[in-house]
Amino acid sequence: MRFLRNCNPLVHHQVRNSSTQAGRRRVVVTGSGAVTPLANNGADSWRRILAGESAISRLGPEFKGLPCQVAAQISRDNLQLDQHLTKSDIKLMSPATQLAVLAAEEALATGKLNPKELSEEQRERFGVCVGMGMFDLAEVYGAWNQLQRGYNRVSPFFVPRLLPSMACGHISMRHGLRGPNHSVSTACATGAHALGDAMRFIRNGDADVMLAGSGEACIDPLSIAGFCRLRALSTAFNDNPAVASRPFDKSRDGFVMGEGAAVLLLEELEHARARGAPILAEILGYGLSGDAYHITSPSEDGAGATLAMKRAIRDAGIAPDNITYVNAHATSTPTGDRIESHAIGRVFGDHTPQVRVSSTKGAHGHLLGSSGNLEALFVVLACAENKLPPSINIEQLDVDVNVVRETTEWSPDQKRRIALKNSFGFGGTNASLCIASYSE
Repeated sequence: MRFLRNCNPLVHHQVRNSSTQAGRRRVVVTGSGAVTPLANNGADSWRRILAGESAISRLGPEFKGLPCQVAAQISRDNLQLDQHLTKSDIKLMSPATQLAVLAAEEALATGKLNPKELSEEQRERFGVCVGMGMFDLAEVYGAWNQLQRGYNRVSPFFVPRLLPSMACGHISMRHGLRGPNHSVSTACATGAHALGDAMRFIRNGDADVMLAGSGEACIDPLSIAGFCRLRALSTAFNDNPAVASRPFDKSRDGFVMGEGAAVLLLEELEHARARGAPILAEILGYGLSGDAYHITSPSEDGAGATLAMKRAIRDAGIAPDNITYVNAHATSTPTGDRIESHAIGRVFGDHTPQVRVSSTKGAHGHLLGSSGNLEALFVVLACAENKLPPSINIEQLDVDVNVVRETTEWSPDQKRRIALKNSFGFGGTNASLCIASYSE
């Protein structure tokens, strides 16, 4: 396997200069992996997204009595964890960490990169940036019940399984990666922040390669009850789960909880070229902001979302008119979808009708901290394949943006395809990524 073997700082400096736009290192996506309610890998998940299929189903009897009776769940029987992880791994890892580890394995495989073949110096330039939005409340509840039976009943692995940073830890230990080891936990913006932070580590010269993304697995009665008490979840479609998540539709009444993980393999451009890596897309820019408004609701003027998008565009060094697609955060809540659509209009102005918009959450629900990274993976594949994913379950459009309702070709004239990916989280934390098809 070809790889940049000379770790002399001068050589790194020369590589950095050879692949810059306005003096910056360029960051590309060379691999992707996912475990989702749709499928146990990224390719099949993407295929089902393009087919307009839904993975949302009815919850089991343990959720009886809760207002929301639907979720997008991963079938643990079909996952066959014991084929990928040892019994010790499963004991040490929370469900979210397990999913993140599997997604990282697929990202390495699709990126044709085997860390075992790398030198010690190369692994020192290879980092991990994988987050988690919230830990599994069932773990806490179970540990508390064990404590009532006696101190020695509490698992010694209870705390390590809970820590959001453990996905990073396990991935880095599994592959001997000693570059930046950085965990993000910013609610539903976690996955997007993880990708953006990883991109900056490479751009700034702290690493040449990063595995970046997030994992989430907290579909349990306590979590569902908590979100129901916030009146955040859909309750009107319990008898028809497949249509419960309906971003931008007039009858939307809340989001549908999902679970899963997605990880992207990011590389400095010359590094990827030197080893002949497949290049799927390029991350051009990253914007962050805070609403400074409310713990769960965005401000009515969408100021935070607007700032994040504008900052991502400025960081990318492009004009708003260069962007022709926005993969929206749009979770299917009555307020959030409307505010985001208005923010998109403010960012793009007269160019808004030429910007197509969609949210794939109708198919896989809202993966909380793992939503931004999974949807960014879909944007990467859209860039690579020139296809725009649809928003499904729209019967009556309720927003003033150009929503994609069926899978369609993105750019017939083959111009460079450039998109924004938005993610917003409780506490008013916002992230926007600018992702483009690869261009020399």
